[in-house]
Amino acid sequence: MTVFHLLRHGERASGRVLAGRMPGIGLTERGRDDVSAVAERLAGDGIAAIYSSPLQRTRESAAIVAARLGLPIVFRDELIELDFGEWTGKTFDEIRTDPRWPPWNTRRSLSTIPGGETMREVQRRVVEAVLEIGGKHPDEAVLVVSHGDVIRAALLFALGMPLDFYNRIEIGQGSISTIQIHAGGIRVLALSERPRL
Repeated sequence: MTVFHLLRHGERASGRVLAGRMPGIGLTERGRDDVSAVAERLAGDGIAAIYSSPLQRTRESAAIVAARLGLPIVFRDELIELDFGEWTGKTFDEIRTDPRWPPWNTRRSLSTIPGGETMREVQRRVVEAVLEIGGKHPDEAVLVVSHGDVIRAALLFALGMPLDFYNRIEIGQGSISTIQIHAGGIRVLALSERPRL
């Protein structure tokens, strides 16, 4: 049985812009504080390994936890943020005026971001990564530091829910969700837990 704590990076310093895979988007002071609280929360859970998306905000989040737990970080491209294509760097007000936004926002299983990724592609890569990581850490707990869309895709898979139910799950910045994978299946143990200092 492997326990996965899925940490969404802390609050990012990009305001009302869809950051996507933009470089140079780090954490705010509040984001660092929130992740520090997560590190304290996880300190007693026997975390054996830390895996992270390679983007700056996830690297910074993983580094805070790694420093507290005394563990190295393994960066995995499969954990990177959804590719928002043409929408990367635009404000949410701009994106909402795009006629391609409503289908994407309501039918994630069928829609594609212009020039970007589908949620099916995101779900496939994150689930394959989690299963591979689990194979390396049987009967251990691991931390996976990633992004809201990626974590939602993994949780929808774990819950057996269609991708179109994407908006029914909220994954806050600096929150942890926990799943357990064992020979008998997969269970969701916690959703969007937000420890505080």
